[in-house]
Amino acid sequence: MLNPEQVRQDFPIFERRKGIIYLDNAATTHKPRQVIEAVRHFYEEINANVHRGVHTLSQEASKAFEEAHEIVAKFIGSRDWRSVSFTRNATESLNIFANSVAEKYLREGDEVVVTVMEHNSSILPWVRIAKLRGIKLRVVGINADHTLNYDELGEVVTTRTKVIAVTHVSNVLGTLNDVRRIVKEASQVGALVVLDAAQSAPHMPINVRELGVDALAFSGHKMLGPTGIGVLYLRPDLAEELPPPIMGGGMVKEVRLSNCSVTYEVADPPWKFEAGTANIAGSIGLAAAVQYLTKLGMNNVRSHSMQLAEHAVRRLREVLEDRVVIYGPKDPSLRIGIVSFNINGVNPHIIASILDSEGIAVRSGFHCAQHLHQVLGAHEGSVRASFYIYNTEDDVEALASTLKRGVDELVRSGVLR
Repeated sequence: MLNPEQVRQDFPIFERRKGIIYLDNAATTHKPRQVIEAVRHFYEEINANVHRGVHTLSQEASKAFEEAHEIVAKFIGSRDWRSVSFTRNATESLNIFANSVAEKYLREGDEVVVTVMEHNSSILPWVRIAKLRGIKLRVVGINADHTLNYDELGEVVTTRTKVIAVTHVSNVLGTLNDVRRIVKEASQVGALVVLDAAQSAPHMPINVRELGVDALAFSGHKMLGPTGIGVLYLRPDLAEELPPPIMGGGMVKEVRLSNCSVTYEVADPPWKFEAGTANIAGSIGLAAAVQYLTKLGMNNVRSHSMQLAEHAVRRLREVLEDRVVIYGPKDPSLRIGIVSFNINGVNPHIIASILDSEGIAVRSGFHCAQHLHQVLGAHEGSVRASFYIYNTEDDVEALASTLKRGVDELVRSGVLR
């Protein structure tokens, strides 16, 4: 059982910004002392570049950096730490995968399947590659209950399908997709599955072997880690096959000059996908975040965020009745701690500003998924409240009561009828 009041004591920001109710966790999360201390310790006591020196500091930094790979690999259920490459964020991870796969496997006439739920980072790399390579992009829609249309997926996936790019959890709807079912569809035609786990890795247990995905991406800053650090998991044999799309220092074993030509041999995974100086401090901070979450128990994290989301949906409907439109599945087991909504007749930015005036931080806009909002009929975007380990039921009550007062004031002022 997770105790959010006890958890909050590990987060300095809540001591310095007393009274703030932070419900923008799908955008980024706050950092516990354990993560801040891990980064501080690196810079104050170890700071050196990795894999580039025989001196003591470089050796210590390299050891900590490699251990971070091991910790993160274990967190997602991979038995091989070399399957985990560190990047800047989930966006870069998804781009690296897309560009590598396009170079190695895709030919004109091939198809890539995405869903309408995708974040821009999961869909735009394939839009670009479709233009460059002459491949076709197929988009799977959603059902009336805001779950993925698996029947349509089965119709869209054909022998021409080479990749299925899908989000594990929608950053707008909170919908939790059935990855194993998607992988089963892919396996029937030999397609690769790349999973955007930016919203799932922070909130629930993940085991890449059980899911059966070929690639997976997530960001550290959405799960208590520093900004500027991301993860790309590649199935070990796939990591060996794929070419590195970014060239430079650190990702080669050897470079040779002969007869005015240059040849090279790329390094083994994960280094061949980590060109240039890495975010060493960020990787160490991410490892500390993973250890923190592991200690809490990811099943507890999942249960806590799911309960808060369920409570929020219920309270918003109670206090706002037919004025509120809530997006995402009604079944709480099919979603995580994201509740996106609109108040009929009010721009979402106005609602977010009303909440901010009372110290409640939410996100308003399209959340990098304008295409999905068009499908939902939410042409001005939505308000998104997203919960995490330090949020409480009192936070949900504050959200509901502040929205009720705000809507009542809009009615009194004549903005709403």
